[in-house]
Amino acid sequence: MLDVIGDVLALAIGVAISPIPIIAAILMLLSKNAGASSIGFGIGWVVGIVAVTGIVMLLSGSIHTENSESSTAVSTTKIVVGALLVLLAGRQWQTRSDTSVPKWMQAIDQLTMPRAAALGVALAAVNPKNLLLCVSAGIAIGTGGLGGGQEVVVLVVFTAIAAISVLVPVLGYLVAADRMSGALASLKNWLLANNHAVMATLLLVMGAVVIGKGLRGL
Repeated sequence: MLDVIGDVLALAIGVAISPIPIIAAILMLLSKNAGASSIGFGIGWVVGIVAVTGIVMLLSGSIHTENSESSTAVSTTKIVVGALLVLLAGRQWQTRSDTSVPKWMQAIDQLTMPRAAALGVALAAVNPKNLLLCVSAGIAIGTGGLGGGQEVVVLVVFTAIAAISVLVPVLGYLVAADRMSGALASLKNWLLANNHAVMATLLLVMGAVVIGKGLRGL
């Protein structure tokens, strides 16, 4: 089980340091409806991560990797996912000078808790960058040869690490809102300025890791 946790650890960190969800959470914490919207977003973010990773884990777990053809299919899938991550890295690098704020971020001030939760799910389960990282983790867990209980443990560990960068600011703000406002605003500005460069580096590293794991399985 520890080997599989090691396999998904880098992917979980990749999801955790994804700038867009962190920026979205910060914007909610600085909005008029900070408490409700940020809590909704945090819940949606966790649900999205668990849903994608869990579904892929169950699907890939049905593959008997003892069979050489199935093992090759899993390895090939990893290589394809890794290649897509590398392609996304190139696209992010090309747009690294773009510091404009997306239109959906401009509307965050008006979000209710249900809409914030839906946004959290979307950024985890629909956003291509985080989706591919969660898919990679689900494949690693599902094909790791673990029992059902062990798979759940690894899924929980992955989710806890992947969600921490959103949950910590939300919980911290609820405890000490006045102290955190200035720090959150500074962090938001830095992430907006460096979003694409950070994501490009992250996706390139994650893509190379996933491709390497796929090649070793061939």
